[in-house]
Amino acid sequence: MTHPLLIADREETLRAELKGARAPQMRRLVDECERYTQLVLPEEHPLASITYLGAGAANLALAHRLTGQEHYLTELRRWLVPAVSFPHWGRANMPDHDLDAGWLLHGLSLAYSWAGGALDETERAALRDKLLLQGRRMYEFAVESEGGWWSSSYWQNHNWICYAGLATAGYALQDEFPEARAWTERAKENFATVLEMLPEDGSNNEGVVYWRYGVPWLVTYLDVLKSEEGIDWFATSDYLRETFWFRLYQAAPDLERIVDHGDCHDRRSGHPVAMYYKLAAEYRIPQCQWLADKVADEFFWREAYESGVRPGVRAEAYQELLWFDPTAPVEGPQDLPTSRYFEDLGLVVGRTSWDDDAVLLSFKASPGGGHKAWTTSHRIKRETGWTTLNAGHHHPDSGTFVLIGHGAYLALDEGYSSRKRTEHHNAVLVDGHGFVNEDRYHVFEELAEEYEAHIVSATLQDGWTHAVSETAAMYDRALGVTRARRHVVLSPGGTLVVVDDLQATEPRTWTVLLQTQNPARPTGEGRWIAEAGTGSMLVTALDDAATTEVVPTPVHANPTSSTPSLAIEKVQHTLRRSSEPTAAARFVSVLEPRSWDDTEPAEVSATEVDGVVTVTVTRDGVRETMNLELEATSFSGQVEARDSVGSGSRE
Repeated sequence: MTHPLLIADREETLRAELKGARAPQMRRLVDECERYTQLVLPEEHPLASITYLGAGAANLALAHRLTGQEHYLTELRRWLVPAVSFPHWGRANMPDHDLDAGWLLHGLSLAYSWAGGALDETERAALRDKLLLQGRRMYEFAVESEGGWWSSSYWQNHNWICYAGLATAGYALQDEFPEARAWTERAKENFATVLEMLPEDGSNNEGVVYWRYGVPWLVTYLDVLKSEEGIDWFATSDYLRETFWFRLYQAAPDLERIVDHGDCHDRRSGHPVAMYYKLAAEYRIPQCQWLADKVADEFFWREAYESGVRPGVRAEAYQELLWFDPTAPVEGPQDLPTSRYFEDLGLVVGRTSWDDDAVLLSFKASPGGGHKAWTTSHRIKRETGWTTLNAGHHHPDSGTFVLIGHGAYLALDEGYSSRKRTEHHNAVLVDGHGFVNEDRYHVFEELAEEYEAHIVSATLQDGWTHAVSETAAMYDRALGVTRARRHVVLSPGGTLVVVDDLQATEPRTWTVLLQTQNPARPTGEGRWIAEAGTGSMLVTALDDAATTEVVPTPVHANPTSSTPSLAIEKVQHTLRRSSEPTAAARFVSVLEPRSWDDTEPAEVSATEVDGVVTVTVTRDGVRETMNLELEATSFSGQVEARDSVGSGSRE
């Protein structure tokens, strides 16, 4: 092509800044390229993913383009050999038509654009012809499979990655091969639909890890589109304008780890530094640039080595250099609200402060994919017969929560499971059953539109985080569940109160589950302690559960069929509290996050008058009172100082 993709109008500016404003990003690029020289590249296509070959080629090509150093070109030649010689891209799943092919189309097309002119004619032609072949394969599959898999899966990372790769190849080749313009036009049509379909609140049903894996490809495509056609969809995308807030509020209090709703391989795969830079540049979000710098300075290498996502954060060096804007404003989160409600995903998040040892609650309830995806996909299904929602990474977790405090995960989500079950979460079982259609990977697949959970109300004010979920519609109709309403309150002092208001058409056994990292130990009647390293959680039950038990709950997941060694095996521990068979039940739970060495329980009590449950928690001279109106789903809370208080009583 006649000009280098993404850098044609600023190549000299970039080069001039390598020893100044972009020196840290240049250092990252150089380090990454030096690392490549120590890697043994495959001679035959492995079963494992080869996505890293695309990013590696892009890094080496940019380093050569900006510095002119010959050794980067020499190493690039080595990296091109397997990518060009393999007859297919991707081996374990859908060769030529899925993630491996998308990653390689993007990275190798950039390499062709940036360094193709420096290759000899034989090498250049081999790379060009391979890109043309793979682009044709991807394009033909997208056309033929429309209405089925990723070609029209508008809310899914496979769609974004494959179309972004196809578009990049199209822009790199269209001057020589006009047919490639059909690739860029199809990608443009797809992403126009995607941006229209995405929720305005910036949330992501797949969870933080797949947000971190997939959303950068939306940014990647919009960047190429803006550079090559002058079309600025950043300015019109409400989703991208808001999505950083979803990520920030799903950060654990230490900001290094994550809240692991959805399929999360681990608790450290969450920080796309390059995309933070780009969002900060486009939307002038001070906290975005601040977090990018903090990750780069403090968290980067631990994520690089402990992340379960491949190729991981190191591979994005070329994007860090290109997307960094030294003029973007920088400001920490300390003055931001401590709570936020993402309505589409039904996600309510609150924390006691922005300090590392704060207490954080993340509570959610929505239909599969979130409200907009659920409603829209069902409409499209009725109108066209297409399947557009592939929410396999969204769990049966409506009405459930994660609680983190004092540096510890106290009330857990399981993170990733191949067969997703409600009983893996802090949920409610009915006669031992979780949500309909569970115990499979795609729990929302072929599920009727009526199976829809939602947040009934949310109150975020004066340090209180309150929300009410309704999940009755998620159970099998044969169970006759008419109400499964959960009220949660996180107090300014960091105590979580959970009230479950449950009804059915006939007597049922209701079981409330609490997932912990280690077995909860009984410490008295209706009391337990769950220890978790730097933190612990005191649990008080203010109800009349008939039976209680603590049992191990094993969870298995294999995030990628190509690499069985990455399979996740874990055991969490579940406190199960069950009622006698009854048509109506009420459970009241008080969870006190504490430091590991602070085990004296607060004085807690609960009363109910005319449908209002009042819970009081008194400790260290402070009494917090929570009034929950069950029918109106409203809330009020008070904090008052007390001259003298008792401790350890249960009323």
